[in-house]
Amino acid sequence: MLEVLVQRWRDKAAALKVMRKLLKKYGFAPIQVTTDKLRSYGAAFRELGLTAHHEQGRRTNNRAEVSHQPVRRRERKMQRFKSSGSVHRFVSLHAAVYNTFNLQHQLVSRRTLRTFRAQAMAEWLAATAAP
Repeated sequence: MLEVLVQRWRDKAAALKVMRKLLKKYGFAPIQVTTDKLRSYGAAFRELGLTAHHEQGRRTNNRAEVSHQPVRRRERKMQRFKSSGSVHRFVSLHAAVYNTFNLQHQLVSRRTLRTFRAQAMAEWLAATAAP
């Protein structure tokens, strides 16, 4: 998960806002961008002048969609969030934890995975330790 942006609309202005945040945060233009089939992304990329390969498709965006599942689960439980601020607080905290512990276990050996998980846990304990 690269960036969290909570907005009411999914239009060209929202796509421009999230892409500008990402470009400013990472400092370089991407080589490939994978999104859903929402047409506002293409319009925003044209306005920004991005020449990256824009991949859109039915199942190409699965990693992004899977990362939204905990938000949808909590949303169902609470019968909607109370405000966009509470959504943003939850998602930004969840993104940090998810990025720390979500490892591509199918791409590495078990030994390497154990090492990565131990390192992630050590980072988590260091980050949450009371001073």
